[in-house]
Amino acid sequence: MTTSERIQDLPLEEVIGDRFGRYSKYIIQDRALPDARDGLKPVQRRILYAMFHEGNTHEKAFRKSAKTVGNVIGNYHPHGDTSVYEAMVRMSQNWKLRHMMIEMHGNNGSVDGDSAAAMRYTEARLSAIAGEMLRDIGKNTVDFVPNFDDTEPEPTVLPSRYPNLLVNGSTGISAGYATDIPPHALHEVLDAVLMRMDKPDVSVEELMTVIKGPDFPTGAIIQGTEGIKTAYKTGKGRFVIRAKSEIEQLKGGKSQIVVTEIPYDVNKANMVKKMDELRLDRKLDGIADVRDESDRTGLRVVIELKKDVDGNAILQYLLKNTDLQVTYNFNMIAISNRRPTLMSLPMLLDAYIGHQKEVVTRRSQFDIQKAQDRLHIVEGLMKALSILDEVIKTIRGSKDKRDAKNNIIFKFEFTEIQAEAIVSLQLYRLTNTDITELQQEDAALRKLIEQLDAILKSDKKLSAVIKKELAAIRKQFAEARRSIIEEKIEEIKVDLDILVPSEEVIVSVTKDGYVKRTSIRSYGASNGTGYEMKESDYSLLETQMNTQHHLLLFTSAGNYLYQPVHELPDIKWKDLGQHVSSIIPLEQNETIIAAIGIESFDDEEALIITASKNGLIKQSKLIDFKVQRYGRTFKAMGIKKGDAMIDARLVKGEGDVILFTQQAFALRFPLSELSITGVRTAGVRGINLKDDDQVVALEINEGDGTSISILIATQRGSVKRMSLKELDLASRTQGGVVVLKELKSNAHRIIGAKLVKIDETVVLVTDKGSKLPILAGSLRTVDRYSNGSAFADDRTDGNVTHIYRDSKAEKE
Repeated sequence: MTTSERIQDLPLEEVIGDRFGRYSKYIIQDRALPDARDGLKPVQRRILYAMFHEGNTHEKAFRKSAKTVGNVIGNYHPHGDTSVYEAMVRMSQNWKLRHMMIEMHGNNGSVDGDSAAAMRYTEARLSAIAGEMLRDIGKNTVDFVPNFDDTEPEPTVLPSRYPNLLVNGSTGISAGYATDIPPHALHEVLDAVLMRMDKPDVSVEELMTVIKGPDFPTGAIIQGTEGIKTAYKTGKGRFVIRAKSEIEQLKGGKSQIVVTEIPYDVNKANMVKKMDELRLDRKLDGIADVRDESDRTGLRVVIELKKDVDGNAILQYLLKNTDLQVTYNFNMIAISNRRPTLMSLPMLLDAYIGHQKEVVTRRSQFDIQKAQDRLHIVEGLMKALSILDEVIKTIRGSKDKRDAKNNIIFKFEFTEIQAEAIVSLQLYRLTNTDITELQQEDAALRKLIEQLDAILKSDKKLSAVIKKELAAIRKQFAEARRSIIEEKIEEIKVDLDILVPSEEVIVSVTKDGYVKRTSIRSYGASNGTGYEMKESDYSLLETQMNTQHHLLLFTSAGNYLYQPVHELPDIKWKDLGQHVSSIIPLEQNETIIAAIGIESFDDEEALIITASKNGLIKQSKLIDFKVQRYGRTFKAMGIKKGDAMIDARLVKGEGDVILFTQQAFALRFPLSELSITGVRTAGVRGINLKDDDQVVALEINEGDGTSISILIATQRGSVKRMSLKELDLASRTQGGVVVLKELKSNAHRIIGAKLVKIDETVVLVTDKGSKLPILAGSLRTVDRYSNGSAFADDRTDGNVTHIYRDSKAEKE
């Protein structure tokens, strides 16, 4: 064949589709999913069979694990030794399997996620119950197929004398399918099998009178019988596993939470580490210490609490935020008739019962054939002993063994098999007692054949045999239930007041996005001064709050960050805070534009006003800004490309809005013109902008306006104060009125505006880092057409970029 003939020109998608389809079929059928009949994946089945085949059984001595792994790889499973050994180790871990399949000497890992010792150090053998998985495998009970190199036969399924899939459960992920079947109590599963055999149309509700629900090797508390029932009916469902814990009282008003059982498949070390991190990060202030006191006698995790702390409140928080409570999702997919199938409990029971009927039928056929073969020989021996002298004479007169066989076959009408048995007979068997033994064996064989024949002919008798054997398994291996089942999923109620100690702190947020909380003592020691900050930065918020309060930070991208005060970094007043992006990541060029301290979200009348530079404005209820999970940003306003949010304000009651534009227009209209909308909406048109103009300031007047005036700053360093009366109330979507005199060259442009009282101080910030404070009362009020007084020289100080209220100056 030429090179060109060997190369095929095929579309890539066709080749990839074909190859991936074959690969998917392989890993679904022969790797990741268990068989519905014996509950084993191929690697597990091969390990058990290899150990059985080599005589590495429970009544014999332990053998090096590496020897078993070598046998499995060499004879049945041509994959990596690590994957085989890990599968072997898992079958020996009593916190993973309800009934261990393998007994192992040496380090076989731990519930803390430690890996097992290398296979050259550990020793293993089959457990007694694993022997029941393989019992009668030599009696043609299951199909065998050639192994990967056609040198050895291997079983396609094990006889599985108990329902292993439900007893030990299974978990696995393949292409397009995943399975999660929890372990169950052996005696309950066997009772369910017996109930199903007695009543084939039994309902799930009836089955649940005997099979209460999963039973985990790690114990713990299972909550949610409704979810379990749904799973048993459909194959999918969910329930909650909660750690078993109690609160112990100690001396001196202290207490501690003691955990003695943890949820299934939870890494204890990681769980303890997470609890300790909550303590170290001060997210949970009531914990004094977290200790893992587990030893060979059992699991014990102690959470020691501080004096007079409510242990139940701490426990509720830990259940919600750590793996002390987890959700388990049933997904009962198994291979049935070589296909992945989502199976209900009755389907799983039927698959097992059908398998057992086939196993017992095939075993009975094997035993009956064996008994008939032996009976044939016994009949020949009895006949030979009755005419012994003639037989011996005939044999002595023969030339060799072959001739002897032929002679007695011809003379006495024995069969070939009977003749072989007679000529192979040892001399000591020719005693008088031997005929009696043969007669007894003959009777026993005939009785056995009759019994086996009855089993094969009667489904009722077949079922009776299965039931009897299951009852024997139940008697030998049943263990008391470990997991407690509770009907309802208990709601976790986290009381923030108890978990977060009430403490007054100073919260500060800067324009560049640095946030912190500071103790009153640290703030007082520095008298509120000496705050380390970049030259161009300034404070957006600096106020006293309680640790039980919350902070909303708004960004230019129309987002907001929800931040409980107690979770803010506790930093000394003189030190720079932590940048907000290290708490919650922000988008590129996204900056903090406003910070609002929230005492409570319960006020139904409280609203948040947001505005964008393109003139859009909206108001939404404060309560809509409350979230439960807050490790990311949330949408505060629908901002389109080319727009940006410029400010956010908290309002309580009636009032009016004033929008100021860069080209010196101002529009004042009542808040009542804004309807209340959802948090994610884009808002409505607030002011009609001229070309190249944009909104630069949003102010809210909630009073009568008598004690406040408007302070406007321009990029050239000019500042003016004018009366609020200069701006008449108008309607939304108008163009507004001019508030500066337009110059032909180097015109003044507004960079910020504030509603101020006469004792308030504002600060101008320039692009050269200068900060120029101005007391509002030092300026006389002027009309709309004045450009105010020059406070900064744009040639020496630079252009003014921002204006902000100085809270320190007010205190001074």
